[in-house]
Amino acid sequence: MKELDLSKSQTIAALRGRRVLITGATGFLGKVVMEKLIRTVPDVGGIYLLMRGNRHYKDARSRFLHEIATSSVFDALREERGKWFEEFCEHRVHCVTGEVTAPRFGLSRSAFNTLASDVDAIINSAASVNFREELDKALEINTLSLNNIAELAEASGNVPLIQVSTCYVNGFNQGEIKEQVLAPQGKELPRHEQGYFEIYSCVAALQEKIEHVRGQFEGRALKGALIDLGIEEAQAAGWNDTYTYTKWLGEQLLLKMLRGYPMTIVRPSIIESTLREPKPGWIEGVKVADAILLAYARGKVSFFPGKRSGVIDLIPADLVANSILLALAEQFIDPGKHRIYQCCSGGRNPLTMGNFIDHITAEAKENYQHYDKLFQKPPQRDFKAVDKRLFTLVISTVRLALALFNQCLSKLGLRKKVRAKKNIDAAIELSAIFSFYAVPKYRFHNDRLLSLSKAMGAVDQVLFPVDSGAIDWQDYIRNVHIAGLNHYALNGQAHSTRSTSSAIEAAAKAITEKQPQRVPAKGEKA
Repeated sequence: MKELDLSKSQTIAALRGRRVLITGATGFLGKVVMEKLIRTVPDVGGIYLLMRGNRHYKDARSRFLHEIATSSVFDALREERGKWFEEFCEHRVHCVTGEVTAPRFGLSRSAFNTLASDVDAIINSAASVNFREELDKALEINTLSLNNIAELAEASGNVPLIQVSTCYVNGFNQGEIKEQVLAPQGKELPRHEQGYFEIYSCVAALQEKIEHVRGQFEGRALKGALIDLGIEEAQAAGWNDTYTYTKWLGEQLLLKMLRGYPMTIVRPSIIESTLREPKPGWIEGVKVADAILLAYARGKVSFFPGKRSGVIDLIPADLVANSILLALAEQFIDPGKHRIYQCCSGGRNPLTMGNFIDHITAEAKENYQHYDKLFQKPPQRDFKAVDKRLFTLVISTVRLALALFNQCLSKLGLRKKVRAKKNIDAAIELSAIFSFYAVPKYRFHNDRLLSLSKAMGAVDQVLFPVDSGAIDWQDYIRNVHIAGLNHYALNGQAHSTRSTSSAIEAAAKAITEKQPQRVPAKGEKA
Protein backbone atom coordinates (compact mmCIF):
# COMPACT_ATOMS: atom_id res chain seq x y z
CA MET A 1 0.00 0.00 0.00
CA LYS A 2 1.32 3.42 -0.98
CA GLU A 3 2.32 5.57 2.01
CA LEU A 4 0.01 8.50 2.60
CA ASP A 5 1.27 12.04 2.20
CA LEU A 6 0.10 13.49 5.51
CA SER A 7 0.90 17.00 4.33
CA LYS A 8 -2.19 16.72 2.12
CA SER A 9 -4.52 16.08 5.04
CA GLN A 10 -6.76 19.09 5.54
CA THR A 11 -7.94 17.71 8.85
CA ILE A 12 -4.47 17.34 10.36
CA ALA A 13 -3.52 20.81 9.13
CA ALA A 14 -6.66 22.33 10.66
CA LEU A 15 -6.20 20.62 14.04
CA ARG A 16 -2.44 21.01 14.37
CA GLY A 17 -1.58 23.20 17.35
CA ARG A 18 -5.20 23.48 18.50
CA ARG A 19 -6.17 23.13 22.14
CA VAL A 20 -9.34 21.05 22.34
CA LEU A 21 -11.66 20.70 25.32
CA ILE A 22 -13.47 17.34 25.51
CA THR A 23 -16.35 16.64 27.88
CA GLY A 24 -17.56 13.10 28.47
CA ALA A 25 -14.06 11.67 28.14
CA THR A 26 -14.80 8.97 30.71
CA GLY A 27 -17.40 7.55 28.31
CA PHE A 28 -16.97 4.99 25.54
CA LEU A 29 -17.10 7.42 22.60
CA GLY A 30 -15.12 10.11 24.40
CA LYS A 31 -12.17 7.75 24.80
CA VAL A 32 -12.25 6.75 21.12
CA VAL A 33 -12.27 10.42 20.05
CA MET A 34 -9.40 11.28 22.36
CA GLU A 35 -7.28 8.32 21.24
CA LYS A 36 -7.82 9.10 17.54
CA LEU A 37 -6.95 12.77 18.02
CA ILE A 38 -3.71 11.99 19.89
CA ARG A 39 -2.62 9.23 17.52
CA THR A 40 -3.45 10.98 14.24
CA VAL A 41 -2.63 14.59 15.17
CA PRO A 42 0.36 14.14 17.52
CA ASP A 43 1.18 17.85 17.39
CA VAL A 44 -2.26 18.92 18.57
CA GLY A 45 -1.74 21.84 20.94
CA GLY A 46 -3.28 20.11 23.92
CA ILE A 47 -6.33 18.28 25.22
CA TYR A 48 -8.40 19.68 28.06
CA LEU A 49 -10.67 17.27 29.93
CA LEU A 50 -13.55 18.54 32.02
CA MET A 51 -14.74 15.94 34.51
CA ARG A 52 -15.89 15.74 38.08
CA GLY A 53 -14.25 13.72 40.78
CA ASN A 54 -15.94 10.62 42.14
CA ARG A 55 -15.90 8.50 45.28
CA HIS A 56 -12.60 6.93 44.22
CA TYR A 57 -10.73 9.96 42.86
CA LYS A 58 -11.47 13.44 44.17
CA ASP A 59 -9.97 15.44 41.31
CA ALA A 60 -9.99 15.20 37.52
CA ARG A 61 -6.27 14.51 37.21
CA SER A 62 -6.39 11.44 39.47
CA ARG A 63 -9.46 10.20 37.66
CA PHE A 64 -7.79 10.65 34.28
CA LEU A 65 -4.67 8.75 35.34
CA HIS A 66 -6.60 5.82 36.80
CA GLU A 67 -9.75 5.57 34.65
CA ILE A 68 -8.78 6.93 31.23
CA ALA A 69 -5.02 6.76 30.67
CA THR A 70 -5.00 3.10 31.74
CA SER A 71 -7.78 2.14 29.29
CA SER A 72 -7.07 -0.55 26.69
CA VAL A 73 -8.17 1.94 24.04
CA PHE A 74 -4.63 3.36 24.30
CA ASP A 75 -2.87 -0.01 23.96
CA ALA A 76 -1.77 0.73 20.38
CA LEU A 77 -0.26 4.06 21.43
CA ARG A 78 1.51 2.45 24.38
CA GLU A 79 2.89 -0.31 22.16
CA GLU A 80 4.07 1.96 19.35
CA ARG A 81 4.98 5.20 21.18
CA GLY A 82 5.04 4.35 24.87
CA LYS A 83 7.42 7.02 26.20
CA TRP A 84 6.01 9.69 23.90
CA PHE A 85 2.47 8.85 25.02
CA GLU A 86 3.46 9.12 28.70
CA GLU A 87 5.00 12.54 28.06
CA PHE A 88 1.94 13.66 26.12
CA CYS A 89 -0.33 12.69 29.01
CA GLU A 90 1.93 14.50 31.46
CA HIS A 91 2.42 17.75 29.57
CA ARG A 92 -0.41 18.15 27.08
CA VAL A 93 -3.43 16.60 28.78
CA HIS A 94 -4.88 19.25 31.08
CA CYS A 95 -7.51 18.08 33.55
CA VAL A 96 -10.16 20.44 34.90
CA THR A 97 -12.17 19.32 37.91
CA GLY A 98 -15.68 20.56 37.29
CA GLU A 99 -19.34 19.63 36.87
CA VAL A 100 -20.84 20.21 33.42
CA THR A 101 -24.30 20.84 34.92
CA ALA A 102 -23.12 23.57 37.35
CA PRO A 103 -22.94 27.27 36.39
CA ARG A 104 -19.43 27.92 35.02
CA PHE A 105 -18.88 24.18 35.67
CA GLY A 106 -18.54 24.97 39.38
CA LEU A 107 -15.35 26.95 38.71
CA SER A 108 -14.56 30.38 40.06
CA ARG A 109 -15.08 33.16 37.53
CA SER A 110 -11.33 33.64 37.11
CA ALA A 111 -10.76 29.89 36.59
CA PHE A 112 -13.63 29.78 34.09
CA ASN A 113 -12.21 32.74 32.17
CA THR A 114 -8.77 31.14 32.16
CA LEU A 115 -10.24 27.95 30.72
CA ALA A 116 -12.12 29.97 28.10
CA SER A 117 -8.94 31.74 27.02
CA ASP A 118 -6.97 28.48 26.90
CA VAL A 119 -9.15 26.43 24.53
CA ASP A 120 -9.54 26.72 20.76
CA ALA A 121 -12.40 24.26 20.35
CA ILE A 122 -15.00 22.29 22.32
CA ILE A 123 -16.22 18.72 21.76
CA ASN A 124 -19.20 18.12 24.04
CA SER A 125 -19.94 14.41 24.35
CA ALA A 126 -21.11 14.52 27.97
CA ALA A 127 -24.60 13.06 28.33
CA SER A 128 -26.83 10.76 30.30
CA VAL A 129 -27.33 7.87 27.88
CA ASN A 130 -29.73 6.04 30.18
CA PHE A 131 -32.80 5.67 27.99
CA ARG A 132 -35.03 5.73 31.06
CA GLU A 133 -33.31 8.26 33.26
CA GLU A 134 -35.19 10.24 35.89
CA LEU A 135 -36.58 13.24 34.04
CA ASP A 136 -34.93 15.85 36.27
CA LYS A 137 -31.48 14.29 35.78
CA ALA A 138 -31.88 13.79 32.03
CA LEU A 139 -33.11 17.36 31.60
CA GLU A 140 -30.24 18.74 33.67
CA ILE A 141 -27.50 16.81 31.85
CA ASN A 142 -28.79 16.59 28.27
CA THR A 143 -30.52 19.95 28.00
CA LEU A 144 -29.87 22.57 30.67
CA SER A 145 -26.10 21.92 30.96
CA LEU A 146 -25.78 23.20 27.40
CA ASN A 147 -26.32 26.71 28.77
CA ASN A 148 -22.89 26.29 30.39
CA ILE A 149 -21.34 24.89 27.22
CA ALA A 150 -22.73 27.82 25.22
CA GLU A 151 -21.40 30.28 27.80
CA LEU A 152 -17.92 28.78 27.48
CA ALA A 153 -18.07 28.91 23.66
CA GLU A 154 -19.03 32.59 23.82
CA ALA A 155 -16.41 33.44 26.45
CA SER A 156 -13.75 31.64 24.40
CA GLY A 157 -14.29 34.07 21.53
CA ASN A 158 -16.31 32.25 18.91
CA VAL A 159 -14.48 28.92 19.11
CA PRO A 160 -15.97 25.94 17.22
CA LEU A 161 -18.31 23.65 19.13
CA ILE A 162 -19.07 20.06 18.19
CA GLN A 163 -22.20 18.84 19.96
CA VAL A 164 -22.56 15.05 20.02
CA SER A 165 -26.23 14.17 19.81
CA THR A 166 -28.06 11.12 18.41
CA CYS A 167 -29.96 10.25 15.23
CA TYR A 168 -32.88 9.32 17.44
CA VAL A 169 -33.65 12.96 18.24
CA ASN A 170 -35.87 12.50 15.17
CA GLY A 171 -38.27 10.69 17.48
CA PHE A 172 -41.38 9.11 15.98
CA ASN A 173 -40.83 10.71 12.57
CA GLN A 174 -41.02 8.05 9.88
CA GLY A 175 -39.58 7.45 6.44
CA GLU A 176 -36.32 8.77 5.03
CA ILE A 177 -34.66 10.93 7.72
CA LYS A 178 -32.06 13.41 6.51
CA GLU A 179 -29.62 15.75 8.28
CA GLN A 180 -32.01 18.46 9.40
CA VAL A 181 -34.25 19.57 12.26
CA LEU A 182 -37.65 17.91 12.03
CA ALA A 183 -40.82 18.94 13.82
CA PRO A 184 -41.96 16.79 16.76
CA GLN A 185 -44.69 14.29 16.00
CA GLY A 186 -46.61 14.77 19.23
CA LYS A 187 -46.15 18.38 20.32
CA GLU A 188 -46.62 21.70 18.54
CA LEU A 189 -43.91 24.23 19.32
CA PRO A 190 -43.24 27.62 17.73
CA ARG A 191 -40.52 27.45 15.10
CA HIS A 192 -38.06 30.27 14.52
CA GLU A 193 -37.40 31.43 10.98
CA GLN A 194 -33.86 30.06 11.33
CA GLY A 195 -35.24 26.54 11.74
CA TYR A 196 -34.97 25.72 15.43
CA PHE A 197 -37.90 25.34 17.84
CA GLU A 198 -38.60 27.57 20.84
CA ILE A 199 -38.44 25.24 23.85
CA TYR A 200 -38.31 27.45 26.94
CA SER A 201 -42.03 27.20 27.74
CA CYS A 202 -41.84 23.43 27.19
CA VAL A 203 -38.86 23.09 29.56
CA ALA A 204 -40.58 25.28 32.15
CA ALA A 205 -43.68 23.04 32.00
CA LEU A 206 -41.51 19.95 32.50
CA GLN A 207 -39.84 21.54 35.51
CA GLU A 208 -43.25 22.31 37.04
CA LYS A 209 -44.31 18.69 36.63
CA ILE A 210 -41.04 17.53 38.19
CA GLU A 211 -41.67 19.72 41.24
CA HIS A 212 -45.22 18.39 41.50
CA VAL A 213 -43.92 14.80 41.54
CA ARG A 214 -41.32 15.72 44.16
CA GLY A 215 -44.15 16.90 46.37
CA GLN A 216 -45.91 13.53 46.14
CA PHE A 217 -43.14 10.96 46.46
CA GLU A 218 -39.95 10.28 48.38
CA GLY A 219 -36.96 7.96 48.16
CA ARG A 220 -37.11 5.09 45.69
CA ALA A 221 -40.73 5.86 44.90
CA LEU A 222 -39.69 9.36 43.82
CA LYS A 223 -37.04 7.95 41.51
CA GLY A 224 -39.56 5.60 39.91
CA ALA A 225 -42.13 8.38 39.52
CA LEU A 226 -39.58 10.64 37.80
CA ILE A 227 -38.64 7.81 35.43
CA ASP A 228 -42.30 7.27 34.59
CA LEU A 229 -42.83 11.00 34.12
CA GLY A 230 -39.92 11.16 31.68
CA ILE A 231 -41.28 8.33 29.54
CA GLU A 232 -44.82 9.73 29.65
CA GLU A 233 -43.72 13.22 28.60
CA ALA A 234 -41.32 11.95 25.94
CA GLN A 235 -43.86 9.69 24.27
CA ALA A 236 -46.59 12.33 24.42
CA ALA A 237 -44.24 14.81 22.72
CA GLY A 238 -43.14 12.38 20.00
CA TRP A 239 -40.12 10.47 21.28
CA ASN A 240 -39.63 6.90 22.45
CA ASP A 241 -37.67 7.66 25.61
CA THR A 242 -36.40 10.35 27.95
CA TYR A 243 -32.85 10.27 26.58
CA THR A 244 -33.75 11.13 22.98
CA TYR A 245 -36.34 13.72 24.03
CA THR A 246 -33.94 15.65 26.25
CA LYS A 247 -31.18 15.44 23.63
CA TRP A 248 -33.54 17.04 21.07
CA LEU A 249 -34.36 19.80 23.54
CA GLY A 250 -30.62 20.34 23.97
CA GLU A 251 -30.13 20.70 20.22
CA GLN A 252 -32.79 23.42 20.08
CA LEU A 253 -31.22 25.28 23.00
CA LEU A 254 -27.81 25.40 21.31
CA LEU A 255 -29.20 26.32 17.89
CA LYS A 256 -30.87 29.33 19.52
CA MET A 257 -28.11 30.42 21.88
CA LEU A 258 -25.23 30.08 19.43
CA ARG A 259 -26.74 31.77 16.39
CA GLY A 260 -23.84 33.04 14.32
CA TYR A 261 -21.31 30.90 16.17
CA PRO A 262 -19.46 27.98 14.55
CA MET A 263 -21.31 24.87 15.70
CA THR A 264 -21.84 21.40 14.28
CA ILE A 265 -24.24 18.81 15.66
CA VAL A 266 -23.01 15.25 15.07
CA ARG A 267 -25.72 12.60 15.40
CA PRO A 268 -24.61 8.96 15.66
CA SER A 269 -27.11 6.11 15.44
CA ILE A 270 -26.51 3.03 17.68
CA ILE A 271 -22.78 3.15 18.46
CA GLU A 272 -21.08 -0.22 18.62
CA SER A 273 -17.53 -1.58 18.73
CA THR A 274 -14.83 -0.15 16.48
CA LEU A 275 -14.48 -1.36 12.92
CA ARG A 276 -10.69 -0.94 12.65
CA GLU A 277 -9.16 1.64 15.00
CA PRO A 278 -7.46 1.61 17.39
CA LYS A 279 -8.16 -2.13 17.42
CA PRO A 280 -10.97 -3.96 15.62
CA GLY A 281 -13.85 -4.67 18.01
CA TRP A 282 -12.76 -2.36 20.84
CA ILE A 283 -15.71 -1.64 23.10
CA GLU A 284 -16.23 -0.66 26.69
CA GLY A 285 -19.14 -1.90 28.73
CA VAL A 286 -22.26 -3.79 27.71
CA LYS A 287 -24.61 -1.67 25.63
CA VAL A 288 -28.35 -2.25 25.41
CA ALA A 289 -28.18 -4.23 22.16
CA ASP A 290 -25.27 -6.23 23.56
CA ALA A 291 -27.26 -7.01 26.69
CA ILE A 292 -29.78 -8.76 24.45
CA LEU A 293 -26.98 -10.70 22.74
CA LEU A 294 -25.60 -11.59 26.16
CA ALA A 295 -29.01 -12.69 27.39
CA TYR A 296 -29.31 -14.96 24.35
CA ALA A 297 -25.82 -16.36 24.94
CA ARG A 298 -26.81 -17.24 28.52
CA GLY A 299 -30.08 -18.84 27.47
CA LYS A 300 -32.22 -16.13 29.07
CA VAL A 301 -33.84 -14.84 25.87
CA SER A 302 -34.60 -16.77 22.68
CA PHE A 303 -37.18 -14.51 21.04
CA PHE A 304 -37.66 -10.78 20.92
CA PRO A 305 -40.08 -8.25 19.42
CA GLY A 306 -38.68 -7.21 16.06
CA LYS A 307 -39.27 -6.97 12.34
CA ARG A 308 -36.89 -9.11 10.29
CA SER A 309 -37.16 -6.82 7.28
CA GLY A 310 -36.66 -3.66 9.35
CA VAL A 311 -33.37 -1.80 8.89
CA ILE A 312 -31.60 -1.35 12.24
CA ASP A 313 -28.93 1.31 12.29
CA LEU A 314 -25.58 0.39 13.83
CA ILE A 315 -22.40 2.43 13.43
CA PRO A 316 -18.88 1.52 14.65
CA ALA A 317 -17.41 3.96 17.18
CA ASP A 318 -14.32 4.79 15.13
CA LEU A 319 -16.47 6.06 12.24
CA VAL A 320 -18.25 8.33 14.71
CA ALA A 321 -14.94 9.65 16.11
CA ASN A 322 -13.72 10.33 12.58
CA SER A 323 -16.94 12.23 11.82
CA ILE A 324 -16.44 14.42 14.90
CA LEU A 325 -12.86 15.29 13.95
CA LEU A 326 -13.77 16.00 10.31
CA ALA A 327 -16.59 18.26 11.48
CA LEU A 328 -14.23 20.09 13.85
CA ALA A 329 -11.63 20.59 11.12
CA GLU A 330 -14.32 21.95 8.79
CA GLN A 331 -15.35 24.55 11.37
CA PHE A 332 -11.76 25.82 11.49
CA ILE A 333 -11.54 25.90 7.69
CA ASP A 334 -14.99 27.41 7.09
CA PRO A 335 -16.34 28.77 10.40
CA GLY A 336 -19.53 30.50 11.41
CA LYS A 337 -22.18 28.11 10.14
CA HIS A 338 -24.51 25.68 11.85
CA ARG A 339 -24.29 22.18 10.41
CA ILE A 340 -25.87 18.81 11.17
CA TYR A 341 -24.25 15.49 10.28
CA GLN A 342 -25.63 12.01 10.90
CA CYS A 343 -23.27 9.07 11.46
CA CYS A 344 -25.36 6.15 10.36
CA SER A 345 -25.59 3.12 8.09
CA GLY A 346 -29.27 2.65 7.23
CA GLY A 347 -29.38 4.75 4.09
CA ARG A 348 -25.95 3.78 2.78
CA ASN A 349 -25.46 0.15 3.83
CA PRO A 350 -28.70 -1.21 5.32
CA LEU A 351 -28.55 -4.04 7.84
CA THR A 352 -31.87 -5.77 8.45
CA MET A 353 -32.90 -7.15 11.80
CA GLY A 354 -33.16 -10.58 10.18
CA ASN A 355 -29.58 -10.51 8.91
CA PHE A 356 -28.33 -9.21 12.24
CA ILE A 357 -29.98 -12.12 14.07
CA ASP A 358 -28.81 -14.66 11.48
CA HIS A 359 -25.17 -13.55 11.77
CA ILE A 360 -25.30 -13.75 15.56
CA THR A 361 -26.93 -17.19 15.70
CA ALA A 362 -24.67 -18.63 12.99
CA GLU A 363 -21.55 -17.50 14.81
CA ALA A 364 -22.93 -18.76 18.12
CA LYS A 365 -23.67 -22.23 16.75
CA GLU A 366 -20.43 -22.64 14.83
CA ASN A 367 -17.89 -20.99 17.13
CA TYR A 368 -19.38 -20.56 20.59
CA GLN A 369 -16.36 -22.27 22.14
CA HIS A 370 -14.11 -19.37 21.03
CA TYR A 371 -16.05 -16.90 23.17
CA ASP A 372 -15.45 -18.17 26.68
CA LYS A 373 -16.85 -15.07 28.39
CA LEU A 374 -20.03 -15.06 26.31
CA PHE A 375 -20.99 -18.72 26.06
CA GLN A 376 -20.72 -21.46 28.66
CA LYS A 377 -22.36 -24.01 26.37
CA PRO A 378 -23.73 -24.12 22.84
CA PRO A 379 -27.01 -22.22 22.33
CA GLN A 380 -29.99 -24.50 22.84
CA ARG A 381 -32.42 -22.54 20.66
CA ASP A 382 -32.50 -20.22 17.69
CA PHE A 383 -32.95 -16.52 18.36
CA LYS A 384 -36.15 -15.29 16.70
CA ALA A 385 -37.75 -11.92 15.99
CA VAL A 386 -41.53 -12.01 16.48
CA ASP A 387 -44.41 -9.58 16.14
CA LYS A 388 -44.57 -7.29 19.17
CA ARG A 389 -48.24 -8.09 19.87
CA LEU A 390 -47.50 -11.83 19.78
CA PHE A 391 -44.46 -11.30 22.02
CA THR A 392 -46.55 -9.40 24.56
CA LEU A 393 -49.32 -12.01 24.52
CA VAL A 394 -46.97 -14.98 24.95
CA ILE A 395 -44.83 -13.30 27.61
CA SER A 396 -47.87 -12.17 29.61
CA THR A 397 -49.45 -15.62 29.47
CA VAL A 398 -46.28 -17.43 30.52
CA ARG A 399 -45.57 -14.92 33.27
CA LEU A 400 -49.08 -15.36 34.72
CA ALA A 401 -48.75 -19.14 34.61
CA LEU A 402 -45.39 -19.00 36.40
CA ALA A 403 -46.80 -16.64 39.04
CA LEU A 404 -49.66 -19.05 39.74
CA PHE A 405 -47.20 -21.95 39.90
CA ASN A 406 -45.07 -20.06 42.41
CA GLN A 407 -48.17 -19.40 44.53
CA CYS A 408 -48.97 -23.12 44.55
CA LEU A 409 -45.43 -23.97 45.64
CA SER A 410 -45.66 -21.36 48.39
CA LYS A 411 -48.94 -22.79 49.71
CA LEU A 412 -47.32 -26.21 49.81
CA GLY A 413 -44.49 -24.76 51.89
CA LEU A 414 -42.00 -24.94 49.04
CA ARG A 415 -39.92 -21.86 48.36
CA LYS A 416 -38.16 -23.01 45.21
CA LYS A 417 -37.83 -20.17 42.72
CA VAL A 418 -38.55 -20.74 39.05
CA ARG A 419 -35.60 -19.68 36.92
CA ALA A 420 -37.88 -19.21 33.90
CA LYS A 421 -39.63 -16.31 35.62
CA LYS A 422 -36.35 -14.41 35.89
CA ASN A 423 -35.73 -15.05 32.20
CA ILE A 424 -39.20 -13.78 31.34
CA ASP A 425 -38.64 -10.66 33.43
CA ALA A 426 -35.33 -10.02 31.68
CA ALA A 427 -37.02 -10.30 28.26
CA ILE A 428 -39.76 -7.87 29.30
CA GLU A 429 -37.30 -5.34 30.68
CA LEU A 430 -35.03 -5.47 27.63
CA SER A 431 -37.93 -5.27 25.19
CA ALA A 432 -39.27 -2.16 26.93
CA ILE A 433 -36.61 -0.02 25.26
CA PHE A 434 -35.01 -1.91 22.38
CA SER A 435 -38.24 -3.01 20.70
CA PHE A 436 -38.62 0.53 19.29
CA TYR A 437 -35.26 0.19 17.55
CA ALA A 438 -35.95 -3.39 16.44
CA VAL A 439 -39.13 -2.43 14.56
CA PRO A 440 -37.89 0.66 12.72
CA LYS A 441 -40.20 2.85 10.65
CA TYR A 442 -37.42 5.21 9.59
CA ARG A 443 -34.15 5.16 7.70
CA PHE A 444 -31.34 7.60 8.45
CA HIS A 445 -29.27 9.22 5.69
CA ASN A 446 -25.95 11.06 5.86
CA ASP A 447 -25.36 12.48 2.37
CA ARG A 448 -23.95 15.71 3.82
CA LEU A 449 -21.39 13.86 5.94
CA LEU A 450 -20.30 11.82 2.92
CA SER A 451 -19.99 15.02 0.89
CA LEU A 452 -17.82 16.55 3.63
CA SER A 453 -15.59 13.48 3.62
CA LYS A 454 -15.16 13.72 -0.15
CA ALA A 455 -14.47 17.45 0.00
CA MET A 456 -11.68 16.96 2.56
CA GLY A 457 -9.73 14.95 0.00
CA ALA A 458 -8.43 11.45 -0.68
CA VAL A 459 -5.91 11.41 2.17
CA ASP A 460 -8.52 12.27 4.78
CA GLN A 461 -10.89 9.67 3.35
CA VAL A 462 -8.25 7.09 4.27
CA LEU A 463 -7.17 8.64 7.59
CA PHE A 464 -10.66 9.55 8.79
CA PRO A 465 -13.11 7.16 7.10
CA VAL A 466 -16.80 7.75 7.81
CA ASP A 467 -18.50 5.77 5.04
CA SER A 468 -20.52 2.85 6.39
CA GLY A 469 -20.62 1.47 2.85
CA ALA A 470 -17.23 -0.08 3.58
CA ILE A 471 -18.68 -2.36 6.28
CA ASP A 472 -19.14 -6.04 5.51
CA TRP A 473 -21.84 -6.71 8.07
CA GLN A 474 -21.32 -10.47 8.22
CA ASP A 475 -17.60 -10.03 8.86
CA TYR A 476 -18.12 -7.18 11.30
CA ILE A 477 -20.73 -8.93 13.44
CA ARG A 478 -19.22 -12.39 13.39
CA ASN A 479 -15.47 -11.69 13.38
CA VAL A 480 -15.16 -8.22 14.89
CA HIS A 481 -18.02 -7.26 17.17
CA ILE A 482 -18.72 -10.54 18.97
CA ALA A 483 -15.00 -11.11 19.45
CA GLY A 484 -14.58 -7.56 20.76
CA LEU A 485 -17.50 -7.94 23.14
CA ASN A 486 -15.97 -11.14 24.48
CA HIS A 487 -12.43 -9.76 24.74
CA TYR A 488 -12.96 -6.15 25.86
CA ALA A 489 -16.42 -5.62 27.35
CA LEU A 490 -16.42 -8.87 29.35
CA ASN A 491 -12.76 -8.82 30.30
CA GLY A 492 -12.28 -10.62 33.59
CA GLN A 493 -15.68 -12.32 33.43
CA ALA A 494 -14.66 -15.65 31.94
CA HIS A 495 -16.71 -18.61 33.15
CA SER A 496 -18.61 -16.41 35.59
CA THR A 497 -22.35 -16.84 35.44
CA ARG A 498 -22.83 -14.39 38.27
CA SER A 499 -20.81 -11.57 36.67
CA THR A 500 -22.39 -12.01 33.27
CA SER A 501 -25.88 -12.17 34.74
CA SER A 502 -25.10 -8.98 36.63
CA ALA A 503 -24.19 -7.28 33.36
CA ILE A 504 -27.54 -8.29 31.88
CA GLU A 505 -29.42 -7.21 35.00
CA ALA A 506 -27.57 -3.88 35.14
CA ALA A 507 -28.44 -3.15 31.52
CA ALA A 508 -32.05 -4.11 32.11
CA LYS A 509 -32.19 -1.99 35.25
CA ALA A 510 -30.92 0.98 33.29
CA ILE A 511 -33.80 0.46 30.88
CA THR A 512 -36.76 0.05 33.21
CA GLU A 513 -37.62 0.45 36.83
CA LYS A 514 -40.49 -1.05 38.80
CA GLN A 515 -43.66 0.96 39.19
CA PRO A 516 -43.37 3.32 42.19
CA GLN A 517 -45.32 2.72 45.35
CA ARG A 518 -47.14 5.76 46.72
CA VAL A 519 -45.29 7.22 49.72
CA PRO A 520 -46.77 9.99 51.86
CA ALA A 521 -45.36 13.41 51.03
CA LYS A 522 -43.45 15.35 53.63
CA GLY A 523 -45.85 16.39 56.37
CA GLU A 524 -48.64 14.16 55.07
CA LYS A 525 -50.14 11.52 57.34
CA ALA A 526 -49.72 7.93 56.26
